[in-house]
Amino acid sequence: MTMIDTDEDRTQRPGIGALFTGFLGLGLMGFGGVLPMARRMMVDDRRWLTAAEFTDLLGLCQFLPGGNIINMSVAVGMKFQGWRGALASIFGIIAAPTAIVICLGAIYDRYRQDPHVEHLFAGLAAAAAGLLVALAWKVMKPLLKKPAALVIVAALFLAIAVLRLPLLATMLVMAPISILLSWRLSR
Repeated sequence: MTMIDTDEDRTQRPGIGALFTGFLGLGLMGFGGVLPMARRMMVDDRRWLTAAEFTDLLGLCQFLPGGNIINMSVAVGMKFQGWRGALASIFGIIAAPTAIVICLGAIYDRYRQDPHVEHLFAGLAAAAAGLLVALAWKVMKPLLKKPAALVIVAALFLAIAVLRLPLLATMLVMAPISILLSWRLSR
């Protein structure tokens, strides 16, 4: 009899120190576009979550107020180590960027009129947009096997990106529809 290695079999339970250092590393590496790296770290490298768990958790974190990665760090820390894990994770993710922002703010205040600085920020914006597109593709991959989920994705894209409907109103309408549809199809 052979055992089948599923995503659930491969997940690992991180300790408080691992949560802090994992999210600290994300905060240091992914300044401004950390979600693609967060997925790689949590799903592929450290195997804290399965791809499906990451996608589900990201959906919840995007619906909640605040930054997605901040919400994700709290949720992952809470899942594995309770409130202590949540604190370790959130401190890990914000420590380095906070220090960097303070330093960059001081530098920018001094040199903001320099055209090189303007070009630097334009390049950073383009890189962040590319990271967002890459993340969207990775998050959508598990949904490719679920036609109903793709219909919801297409409807949300149409409502927000094309028709420019307000995000909150669109989410308040589409979230219950998505939940109901998912529940109905899983029965």
